[in-house]
Amino acid sequence: MARVKKGMNAHKRHKKVIKLSSGYRGARSKLFKTSNQFVMKALNNAYIGRRLKKRDFRKLWIQRINAACRMNDMSYSKFMNGLKKAEIEVNRKMLAEMAIADPAGFTKLVEVAKAQLA
Repeated sequence: MARVKKGMNAHKRHKKVIKLSSGYRGARSKLFKTSNQFVMKALNNAYIGRRLKKRDFRKLWIQRINAACRMNDMSYSKFMNGLKKAEIEVNRKMLAEMAIADPAGFTKLVEVAKAQLA
């Protein structure tokens, strides 16, 4: 049976990692061992960031909705409760967009929520 040498495959793997690390400074982009460490760390941070992004955007939408509600003399929690009781199902992303782009329409939603709570 012939002996299998891994030189070609190792070279391919090293090239793949070095390509991913292009743009890093110094040895992090030149040497395989260090670039492999930092590529693995970067990929892990990207994975974590994709999950954090969802949380961050939800927080942002809630802050925007809350600010618009406060301008109409209502708290965020009461507004959301009023919408739920009125059976209006609009997600927070669209509510935040509406608060910025269409304040008059958002004010009407606040009035509907107030009417349901009264």
